[in-house]
Amino acid sequence: MARIGFDNDKYIALQSEKIKKRIEQFGGKLYLEFGGKLFDDYHASRVLPGFQPDSKMRMLRSFGSELEIIITINANDIEKNKVRGDLGISYDDDVLRMMDIFRGLDLYVGSVVITQFADQPSAKQFQKRLTALGIRSYRHYPIKGYPSDVKNIVCEDGFGRNEYVETSRPLVVVTAPGPGSGKMATCLSQLYHDYHRGITSGYAKFETFPIWNLPLKHPLNLAYEAATADLDDVNMIDPYHLEAYGELAVNYNRDVEVFPVLNTMFEMIQGTSPYKSPTDMGVNMIGYCIMDDKACREASSIEILRRHYAAQVEIKKGGSNTEAVRKIDLIIKRADITPEVYPAISAALLREKFTGAPAAAMVLNDGRVVTGKTSSLLGASAALMLNALKALAGIDKETDLISPAVIEPICDLKTKNLGHKNPRLHSDEMLVALCVSAATDKNAALAQKQLEKLRGCDAHFTVILSSVDEKTYKQLGINVSCEPVYEVGKYYHK
Repeated sequence: MARIGFDNDKYIALQSEKIKKRIEQFGGKLYLEFGGKLFDDYHASRVLPGFQPDSKMRMLRSFGSELEIIITINANDIEKNKVRGDLGISYDDDVLRMMDIFRGLDLYVGSVVITQFADQPSAKQFQKRLTALGIRSYRHYPIKGYPSDVKNIVCEDGFGRNEYVETSRPLVVVTAPGPGSGKMATCLSQLYHDYHRGITSGYAKFETFPIWNLPLKHPLNLAYEAATADLDDVNMIDPYHLEAYGELAVNYNRDVEVFPVLNTMFEMIQGTSPYKSPTDMGVNMIGYCIMDDKACREASSIEILRRHYAAQVEIKKGGSNTEAVRKIDLIIKRADITPEVYPAISAALLREKFTGAPAAAMVLNDGRVVTGKTSSLLGASAALMLNALKALAGIDKETDLISPAVIEPICDLKTKNLGHKNPRLHSDEMLVALCVSAATDKNAALAQKQLEKLRGCDAHFTVILSSVDEKTYKQLGINVSCEPVYEVGKYYHK
């Protein structure tokens, strides 16, 4: 079994209790800005072995009828048809997707706030769409000088111009489909309106990373820097926390830079600020739930390498963010990470050297390393997955689980009827063939039952994976990295 480094149950309990205390601190009403991914947080699950991707959702569900959710979306993102890179859908469609997920978990979404609204045609159309679906929506407007011109913000022509979002529950989580959606501004606007309505309320921020009570150069915090290398975020010591408490705490530059402005806003809205530092604003308890620091350090180091390869592949595909590659290279040097920490890399490259063709390797959760090579019938990705299933099932690696009589007609179909130049099976096609074989072959049936055990394994490929293979691996929960090399020397790659 893979080493567990994080106590997930303890996290849910501690995190829930911390938020409850913060609600009490503000008299029973809290606007909680939720940064990062509220659900499907696979980065956290990779660097904190034992963290479940749905942990934050499970924690929020513990609040039951005391919780409601506001989703914010920037009108400019709607107008530009901004797309989520990880999902391939627009931000406005993602708002509806998020609502469906929340509703499926019995979490109440009270409304949608369209921020930076300036009569953008697409934003107006989206609001009509929300209305037709029976979803309450509100408009928040651009404020000249935000966030630095505090006097122009905290006034009737600033926050006072925004539509007040009617809420009815003690905990209001404010989330969004992506960064720059106006979560913080929405929370502060609500504080302004509540104060003028005689309602006592407060603001707090939930950010999973960086982990404030771990050292600045801890691999967990460096892995976060690697994950955000395409942004301008930099981890740093919180100078306000150090001055106020004499304690080191890690935050990131944007929160530190904006804190004096936020502090002034709090003072103007409520007469006093409840916080002495940006770290004070946070409620994150992850650092208290690490049970095996070494396991988390190793997992984070592998994640940094994975981000290194991903950034290089992005450049190869035509991306222009060479700065991200440079930043991650510096992080690797700071953390003194070598490829040896990720055994799949050397195993894949060695396999390619011996076979003279693209190859791959996977580290199973029990530590064993399996490899796959390119053959006339299977691509390296399909071969690797098949070999991993054999290893997990205790089946000899020379045993044929899928008869050539099953594979060859599929290869012929691809080249003769479907117009493919590559006859070899991709990993998804191999899995379908395995399922067919499992109907009559007990070994194939046994191998098929091992699929769930691939979740959390690390795989490395000596060439850039096809989009089909990458999607299949990710659907199975396998962590993937590739050398920045195309298998075929073409200019166009679909």
